[in-house]
Amino acid sequence: MAFLHCSSPTSQTTSRLPFTPLITASSHLSSTQKPTQLSNWVSEFRSKSLSLVLSGALTLGLSLSGVGPVEAKVGVNKPELLPKEFSPVIDVAGFLSDGQEKRLAQEIDDIEKDTGFKLRVLAQNYPDTPGLAIKDFWQVDDRTIVFVADPTFGNILNFNVGASVDLDVPRSFWSRLAGKYGNMFYWKEKGEDGAIEAAVVAISSCLKEPVGSDNCSEVK
Repeated sequence: MAFLHCSSPTSQTTSRLPFTPLITASSHLSSTQKPTQLSNWVSEFRSKSLSLVLSGALTLGLSLSGVGPVEAKVGVNKPELLPKEFSPVIDVAGFLSDGQEKRLAQEIDDIEKDTGFKLRVLAQNYPDTPGLAIKDFWQVDDRTIVFVADPTFGNILNFNVGASVDLDVPRSFWSRLAGKYGNMFYWKEKGEDGAIEAAVVAISSCLKEPVGSDNCSEVK
């Protein structure tokens, strides 16, 4: 999974498990490149995305406007920052109060019971992050959404979306969500905690909608 620098207040990045590009890589390659070259490029890109972003580095990933590397950061793996007991919410940045963490955990539990999808929230300030350690701690799979709240590069909302989630949730939803609640103007006014809570509520509402041509068409 991958999280990357948001170049403007309304831009946002997502990635997939397994790592399926949001838009086809062919749009970024010369018409003279062969299919085998494209296949090798995509495979190499997916491998890099996995190692870099699970490290919590907000580095190489896939954006809704294209595919490409941006300001790569050194990977981090600090399992000592993980809580001793399982929690779907990990706040190493101190953005959330105990009460907020409990409310979010309850909302996430309700989401999983109602939809079967797993939402996981990591609040961090790079490089203070458990990084790669979250993969095993949360048992991340293709039904998992990993939401990393990190204001380091402006937009605080970053997502890794599992392949099964991608089948039910339109890809445009994640960019609209980041544009509404992740932009710097919003979280500086409402606080990092306000942006996180609003995003979780919106994700919950989206996942609970019947799957169809217009599901998740609005960010609530």
